[in-house]
Amino acid sequence: MITKSIKIKGGRLWALGMLCALCASCSDFFDQQSEHVIFTDVNHLDNATDTIYSVTGILDKLQAIADRTIVLGEVRGDLVDVTSTSTSDLRDVALFNIGDDNRYNQPRDYYAVINNCNYFIAHADTALKNNRNEYIFMREYVAVKAIRAWTYLQLVLNYGNVPFVTEPILNKIDTEKDYPKYNLQAVCEYFINDLTPLAERWGNQYPGYGTIRGLSSRLLFFPVNIVLGDLNLWLASATGDQAKYRQAAIRYYKYINERNGENSSYPVGLNIYTWKPGSTTWNNTVGWTSGTLEPGAYNDNAEVITVIAGDSIPAEGNYSELRNLFYAREDNNYHVSLVPSTGMFNLSESQKHCCIGSTGTTVSYAPSGLSNHMSGDLRLYRYYDEGYTYDRNTGERIEVSYISKQNTQHVRIYRRSMLYLRLAEALNGAGFPRAAFEILSQGLNNDVMATKVFPYCSEADSLWIKQIDFPSRLYGIFTVEELAYDRTTANHNTIGIHSHGSGWTPMNEYYRLPEDSLMTEAELNPIQKAFVDSLLLDECALELAFEGTRFYDIMRFAMKQSNPGQFLQRQVCSRHGKDNIDAMRGEIGKDLSDPRNWYLQWNGQIGQ
Repeated sequence: MITKSIKIKGGRLWALGMLCALCASCSDFFDQQSEHVIFTDVNHLDNATDTIYSVTGILDKLQAIADRTIVLGEVRGDLVDVTSTSTSDLRDVALFNIGDDNRYNQPRDYYAVINNCNYFIAHADTALKNNRNEYIFMREYVAVKAIRAWTYLQLVLNYGNVPFVTEPILNKIDTEKDYPKYNLQAVCEYFINDLTPLAERWGNQYPGYGTIRGLSSRLLFFPVNIVLGDLNLWLASATGDQAKYRQAAIRYYKYINERNGENSSYPVGLNIYTWKPGSTTWNNTVGWTSGTLEPGAYNDNAEVITVIAGDSIPAEGNYSELRNLFYAREDNNYHVSLVPSTGMFNLSESQKHCCIGSTGTTVSYAPSGLSNHMSGDLRLYRYYDEGYTYDRNTGERIEVSYISKQNTQHVRIYRRSMLYLRLAEALNGAGFPRAAFEILSQGLNNDVMATKVFPYCSEADSLWIKQIDFPSRLYGIFTVEELAYDRTTANHNTIGIHSHGSGWTPMNEYYRLPEDSLMTEAELNPIQKAFVDSLLLDECALELAFEGTRFYDIMRFAMKQSNPGQFLQRQVCSRHGKDNIDAMRGEIGKDLSDPRNWYLQWNGQIGQ
């Protein structure tokens, strides 16, 4: 079915790009055919029309990097593999053999977003107030600053070392300046300092543009506190600074706590797929769901937080090709380019799926070796399917596969379960593996904290972590009895993320935090942290597979290791299974044990 196109054009500012004839240090970053549409006759954006045009122009520029965000984040990881019908560009991404002319290696598109943001930030009249003494354009100003920070983070994660420009480039003189190069640490530090003063007052306020053809405009913006959480999390991973992990945790929590207003909640949600034993093959599942991955209306319980909107018609120019890469359909002649890897199948199959009995007092474990990837974790089964169709002209049978997560018009950037996984990662890095583990196991609220976390904390740590306040009346832990009897109690809305696909985790004897009564808590803490990190890396794969975060997740966890390059290389090269790591290492075009080879380069002018 063809739906109406989402077209986000920003009037006079939408084509603002970078100029040509750059100096040697920055030459050719930008499209030399760009139109240079600038507000040459005004010094400020001081009316609603110009401001809205400017913001929607930035959103339009984001569309150019939407698919790339997913492709570069997923195809270089260990969870997908290319097929015989993949393009050479896509295959080169998978093998880290990305040349200057690869369609996914176009840094000018990131700088087009950044320059539009820089222009807006420099010219928006943020002092202007209405007759109620309220600032008129601060919401847009803060939203644009968050978009700029997010875009710079994507740029430096992909290129490692990037020219850093915070003033709009408007003429040839600007292009000839010698801009400094910033690495990941410098980018994170700059934007943490840039956004933090704005977060307290404006962190939960957004431009109000209503609904655009069924898509809430609020979904088009990047929450400041989540962006700050990401910046702190990356900085902590790169430097080992525990204080930055704590700042990341606070920022993620602040978004959760403030998203739906005071005295409200934003729980992880009852997204559950588990076995319901009873037949010899155990081929019946029970599913609960409290959120969809398809964006649309914005509500208190929405799973999706931020998307980059895409057009619904290919001719419109900002049409996402992800559905043609991941999902067999007539538009791609039923030939997909990306399929789950052997490593993904093995990880999913390896999970111990804990099934509860009819009374909720006994457990058993789902059998291995079931067809249709129904053993182990059921999230892969939920989002991946295989089958066949027939060529309409020849009648030839065609084997097809479907990854439904990317059969979508819009590109998801942030969602709720991702937020909780990053909160858990930040808490673990901050020295609280027990709290992080409970986010995976049963869910976190103040009752759980009182019994599972506080007794093991020092007085100072206990005071700090009490800032992560999940009132039990708002975050009720879903119970095994409720699952057994297919019902739920009011306000029982919280569950461990591992239970989304691996059965009832709180009673899973194979999913336990290491304990040792002969060790002090100080001795046990680093062991638990390392263990929870391994659980988190796997959980990010199980929950977020095919969503474009995988390579970045591996990078971030690798940075914490004593030998980051060896860790990342081994993880990526497990794509074809752990028994084929050496063979995969031979196929990949670069030595990933050298961290410099994690990043793209372009024309010798950008990149590590």
